Amino acid sequence: MSLALATVTTEKYYLQIVKTVVNVIDLPVTALSLKEQLEIILNWASHFESKTVCVANVHMLMEACKNPNFSTVLKDADLVTPDGMPLVWIMKLMGAPWQNRVAGMDILLSLCHLAPKRNTSLFFLGSTTKILEKMKEEIHDKFPDLQIAGMESLPFRPLTEEEDRAIIQKINSSGAGVVLVSLGCPKQEYWIDQHKGKIHAVMIGLGGAFPVFAGIHKRAPFWMRNMGLEWLYRLIQEPRRLWYRYLTTIPPFLFLASVQLITSRLSIWQRTTNLWSQFVNKTATNKA
Repeated sequence: MSLALATVTTEKYYLQIVKTVVNVIDLPVTALSLKEQLEIILNWASHFESKTVCVANVHMLMEACKNPNFSTVLKDADLVTPDGMPLVWIMKLMGAPWQNRVAGMDILLSLCHLAPKRNTSLFFLGSTTKILEKMKEEIHDKFPDLQIAGMESLPFRPLTEEEDRAIIQKINSSGAGVVLVSLGCPKQEYWIDQHKGKIHAVMIGLGGAFPVFAGIHKRAPFWMRNMGLEWLYRLIQEPRRLWYRYLTTIPPFLFLASVQLITSRLSIWQRTTNLWSQFVNKTATNKA
């Protein structure tokens, strides 16, 4: 593909994104299907474009509500996918009835399947050495054609400038088109935001998808995911880690989302009333 055609193609995708963003509690979420968002990601990856993708759930949006710096990270992201079903439901009610869930695990599995067909390699960053080794075994078993550009766990402490430069060099020299980052929210989103323009690949924060892919944690059954009950399944698996997070994020999110929906409906009603009043006044004037 020529450079000119590649530029036109990329601009087309950007126009599509701009037209399909829904604000959920004042934060932008991309209103495109899983298939469409994967196509955008793979298009960027084929040109080694430095892009950031945030996979958003209730926890992430509430973190952004509490922290203006993190809110800026989400607003500056190139894609913000609706991972949680509550986001999908709100988006449907806010004018995107076609929206489906674009979950981190589905992105990971789809990329493992599609990347070899696009001659795109994946770099896995973060998590632990144990989890990465198990993921490598799963990939060799289920996706033998997938090219792994590299796997690198990171220390829990902040990297030194020298270590950070080394990681950037390693990723860029690997030929990876996509970098999958698992550092936990919001650390991974800050990391990919800080490395935009430095790493020549699409960076996606996948958080808990790595241990599920590795078989360490189980994924909720489809019926629970479809009903928006995956949080409950995860809570049962990790109650000590997740109970406080869910207690402090789910109720306030439901409140803020409800306020947004009510305000939106009132705004629509007000605009409709104003238009009707203008019509009645104009009709009365014409008769006079």
